[in-house]
Amino acid sequence: MHHAAVIERIVAESGWSGSYLFAILISAGIAILGLLLPSSAVIIGAMLISPLMLPIIGLGFGIATFDLNEIRRSVWALLLGALFAVGLSTIIVAASPIQTVTSEIAVRTRPNLFDLLVALLSALAGSYAIINERSTTVVGVAIATALMPPLAVVGFGLATQNWTVLGGSLLLFLTNLITIALTAATVARLYGFGAHLSPGQTRLQGTLIVAGLAALAVPLGFALKQIAVESFARRQIREAVLQPFSSNARISQLDIDFAREPAVVRAIVLTPMIVPGADAQVIAATREAVRIPLDLHVDQIRVGLESGAGEAAQIAAAQSSDGRAPVARDARNVVAERIALIAGVPEEEVLVDTVARRAAVRLAPLPGADFATYRAVEQRATLANGNWTVDLTPPDGALPIIPIADETPDADALGVAAWAARRLDRGITVSGPATARDAAITQLTTDGVRVTAGPSRRGDTLTLDWTSAQPAR
Repeated sequence: MHHAAVIERIVAESGWSGSYLFAILISAGIAILGLLLPSSAVIIGAMLISPLMLPIIGLGFGIATFDLNEIRRSVWALLLGALFAVGLSTIIVAASPIQTVTSEIAVRTRPNLFDLLVALLSALAGSYAIINERSTTVVGVAIATALMPPLAVVGFGLATQNWTVLGGSLLLFLTNLITIALTAATVARLYGFGAHLSPGQTRLQGTLIVAGLAALAVPLGFALKQIAVESFARRQIREAVLQPFSSNARISQLDIDFAREPAVVRAIVLTPMIVPGADAQVIAATREAVRIPLDLHVDQIRVGLESGAGEAAQIAAAQSSDGRAPVARDARNVVAERIALIAGVPEEEVLVDTVARRAAVRLAPLPGADFATYRAVEQRATLANGNWTVDLTPPDGALPIIPIADETPDADALGVAAWAARRLDRGITVSGPATARDAAITQLTTDGVRVTAGPSRRGDTLTLDWTSAQPAR
């Protein structure tokens, strides 16, 4: 084994160079685009190109031989490469219309003990490949360790000011970096590198390696335990949510936020029969199995009879000899009950016109909700009631600020404002850049809103203010 040749090759490949910077930028660009799409195939392409594995291996061999020059070179290359990767990712995300946390981004924000084990095994393979002149294997190792995608996620968190995402992905990158470097140092010593070190230096080196890996393993082990607890709790909660209902019921949506204290659980159950007190029954069913405090609520949507028949059969079954009054009364009950459950109001507050097949109710204020949220509630109530028209009046509130792109106001935000104005029977005054203001006035007028032109000013947003009530139409 030619130690000098191995060291020479590591020194040549682990430092800063123009080709290294080029590969960093290309890899970072591909990685962040793959994360935003999201596309696993594109992300794998970024891993193939990423050159970060080489300076990390160089750092490990520098630690093994106490070569301070190699340690400085490798750390400098890693630091600059990471900064360029994060910087390019931040720019791309800031310019992108897509800034949502995709599934590929989310999985890189909660590192655990398994990530450390993957990095350790990858470092063993990478170090073996370098020492035995099988450098092509490093490509496969880079795929397994995934050094570049976590850095791209750091850029995403920075661009969107999502510090939870940024912190989690940075911890994942540092886990990979430190584990690979320390494992590479251990493999190098086992292969005889650093034989010139004194026993005292060897003991210091071993202590630092063990302490470094233990310092990572303890918090990551707790993180893995928490993930296991949450996974078990999620299964138990899903089973408990269905327990009060018949076998025909099914869960339409289940959202669990374990980060809150107590954990927040919101479930939507499609059931042929409304079950009073379902929340209390579910909480009682989960208390023994989950053993964590829960803020739990179950929304029930009645979708048919216990026998599986639909609403039409339910109404027909209630018809009397004249075929009219019982039909109207049952339809009113069914629709009012559904809307009351969705809107979070008492059933008697829902106004139902069975002739026009129209229902209306004033929503109660929801903490943190805006007009977009209330409109979404109305859309959900409409979908739940088939060919009925549902009008939900939101609580009064401030209108949204409308972003402008290329002198064009955001159409969806304007749609929310128009919906709120119609439901509250009020007019809107629009202020902002003249071109965008005129376009907004045109759209709002088309949507049936009485609009007044406010002051013209510079900027990249429109300001909407309430004016007087609209005349009855």
